[in-house]
Amino acid sequence: MADERWLIIGLGNPGPEYAGNRHNAGRMTAELLAGRMGAAFRRHKSRADVAEGTLDGIPVTIGIPRTYMNLSGGPVAALRDFYKVPPSRIVVIHDELDVPFGEIRLKSGGGTGGHNGLRSVTAALGTPDYLRVRFGIGRPPGRMEPADFVLRDFTAAERKELPLLLERSADAVEALLRDGLKPAQNAFHAPPDNRAKT
Repeated sequence: MADERWLIIGLGNPGPEYAGNRHNAGRMTAELLAGRMGAAFRRHKSRADVAEGTLDGIPVTIGIPRTYMNLSGGPVAALRDFYKVPPSRIVVIHDELDVPFGEIRLKSGGGTGGHNGLRSVTAALGTPDYLRVRFGIGRPPGRMEPADFVLRDFTAAERKELPLLLERSADAVEALLRDGLKPAQNAFHAPPDNRAKT
């Protein structure tokens, strides 16, 4: 499309029983961004719910797959094809075990780190070279399996911080669209992350 539209995807699982899970941090951020645009989600033939509008004057479609996390890729690829958006203008927001709780990291490309949603999206798009906004949830305590940890709700202490952290995650998406990857990384990575980006 000539309007240089961006596609923003919030990963998570559908259904009220999953709504407060750590695994749904991406979906929570996407819903917050739609609220900022004053846009309501509607069902789309891609097996995703979409909200359309602008962020900082930039045309945006926000998509939330209606599939379970490990099947997210199909709806994402369908939205890419429908809106004709290249991977360089696709932003996937997701929970990240390898980032401490309360921190936000942005990157382009790279592996999936065992994240089933990212694995599905990368396979469906045929490339890992899309943008990611990684919402840190930290590692599971003790010997808890990561799969169990991500499907549990945030703790009571974490829930107190969650609204501000989701706002920060949404701010990071807007900065990424408005300013580009490097400036957004410089603004949101704390402590500064000077590792080479893949």
